[in-house]
Order: sequence, then C-alpha cells, then structure tokens
Amino acid sequence: MKTRMLLSWAACACLATVDLRAADEPAAAATATNQAAESSGQKYLLRYKFEAGETIRWEVVHQAQIRTTVSGTTQTAETLSKSIKVWQVASVDDQGQAVFVHSVESVDMRQKLTGRQEARYNSLTDSSPPEGFADVADAVGVPLATITLDALGNVVRREHQRPKTSASAGMITVPLPDEPVAVGHEWLLPSDVQVSLKQGGFKKIKTRQRFTLLEVQDGLATIRIETQILSPVRDPNIEAQLIQTESNGTARFDISAGRIVSQQTDVDKRVHGAPNEASSLHCLTRFTEKLLPATSQTAGAPQPAGPEPPPTASSRRPSVR
Repeated sequence: MKTRMLLSWAACACLATVDLRAADEPAAAATATNQAAESSGQKYLLRYKFEAGETIRWEVVHQAQIRTTVSGTTQTAETLSKSIKVWQVASVDDQGQAVFVHSVESVDMRQKLTGRQEARYNSLTDSSPPEGFADVADAVGVPLATITLDALGNVVRREHQRPKTSASAGMITVPLPDEPVAVGHEWLLPSDVQVSLKQGGFKKIKTRQRFTLLEVQDGLATIRIETQILSPVRDPNIEAQLIQTESNGTARFDISAGRIVSQQTDVDKRVHGAPNEASSLHCLTRFTEKLLPATSQTAGAPQPAGPEPPPTASSRRPSVR
C-alpha cells in the first residue's frame, strides 16, 4: 500500500492521465444561456492548439484517503500531493499535431499511515528525500516522456525517458469529438482494464469513458466525464482494483486557446469483502488540475502541504459550474 500511495502523485501529474472533476450548480443566467444554445443547435469545434516553443504549466493536486478494515481493525492511509506538470512544446505540424516533452517541475507531498509518523517531501526545500520518496525525487525536474499529441487529444507516439509506469500509460488529457458538437452531445472512449485474479492469472474488464458537453459560456466548454464498467463484476477484489481506474467529474476547456484550463474528479467508493469476507475498503480521492498563467515561472510552485484533510463524503458532492 505504501509504495502505491507514494506513486499516486505521478499519476496525477501525468494527467492528466484521466482522473477528472466536479464544481457548483450553474447560476440561472448560465442555465438560460445554455438552454438557448442547446435549443438553437449551435455547434462548437473542440480542438487542442499548441505553439512551438511554448511552455505550459498546470498545478496538480491529489488527495486520497484509503480506509481498510479487517476483522474490526481499521487502518487509514492519507496522502496529499501538490505538483507542477510541465509540457514544453517542441514542434507543431500543419494538422495541429504537437510534439512536447512532459515533466514534473516540483512536488510537495505528505503521507500518513495509522500508527506512524507523517512523512513529507518537498522538492523545492529538501536537499535529499526521506526514506520511501527516492523514486519521486528522481522523477522531478527531468524529462519523463516525449509525446506526440493530435488535435483531438489522442496520443500518436510516446517515447519514455524514464522507466514506464502505469502513470505514463493511457490517455493524458480529455479526448475530444471528431466533429463539431452541440450542448448535450455525448462521445465515448472504450477501453479494457486488466485486473489480477485472487486464484491467479488476469482478466480483462470492459469499461468506457462517457463525455458530455454540458454547457458553453464565455468561450469555456464544460465537459462531464464518467467511467462506466460494462463487464459484470461480482468479485470484491476486482471491484477494489477498478476503483483506481474510475474518473467521474468535469473539465473546463478553453475553445479559443485550445486547452484544458481546469478539471476535478472525485471518487467515494466502498467495497465489502476485499481482500476477504471479514474486510472492507473505503476509498476517497480528489484530483484537481489548474492551468497556470503563461508568464508564471514560480507562481505555480507548490506551497508546503498544510494540514488540510482529504475530501469527505459531504465535501465531494458533484455538481456543475
């Protein structure tokens, strides 16, 4: 569990990998504008846009609380990581296909396990990482991968400069529809998730991401993201593994600039019977990402992780801004 939690920051920093978000109820005016656009059938062309030589930064925050109960004994693992994800664009062709170097500029993270002292690491202030954070420290400030991304957000090519991990696989941003779409339009991205079986071996579970254009206001498109498990699952141990693949929330896409400006996803899932009948698992996670100003070189550096708690069931109520 400890190693998995320490690596969670990398998954968030790469995503963009997928995990996404939620906000507040839309105001009446926004709703009226949205209804008008939907009724008129107005369509929007959503495309990623990059310029050779630009450097794009996002602030990424990931909070997680994993509570495991076995035979009446509960252990809680909490992590909070703040990092700066960087894309340095090397080239863009006539079709809008961009080649960029992905890296993590800085990271500040903490981890606390029941009965143990909290562990922390800040790449900006710590000269050497404490025990358990060496892999994290080695991945900061160095090229992680060179990625070719098309205008729809599909990964065309990926060359790893660091050992490949689950965080560096799969999609790295929200995929966009092929054609211009109106408010209310849905598009799907099917995928297979490989899970391990308790008796040995592996099994593929069919899943898909469903994306919905919820509204467009002031040039910002709000996109809802939902994970759907298509294969029947009755094994709690498989359910527990699938929690790590779920992404439910929203993303805001700047149509003119051609990039994600913010996103958030939340997971609040309980699984009973994993790893055995006398145990249960409760997973609370929140992932957020925010685009930083183009002129900012240091504003996005993560501040020392404060005592803010992981999301609670009441704080994660999904809604739409």
